[in-house]
Amino acid sequence: MIENFFATIKSEMFYVKKYISIKELKKDIMEYVKYYNNNNRIRLNLKGMSPM
Repeated sequence: MIENFFATIKSEMFYVKKYISIKELKKDIMEYVKYYNNNNRIRLNLKGMSPM
């Protein structure tokens, strides 16, 4: 499960943007974790439902 999370965060966030500081990266990771745990995040493999 955690490997899936890291693969997702890398493909959706890390590979898309070039970071100039660790502080900026940490901030974006924290925001992404909030989004990832959000009830409104729709998953196609769950037939349009959120993970919750």
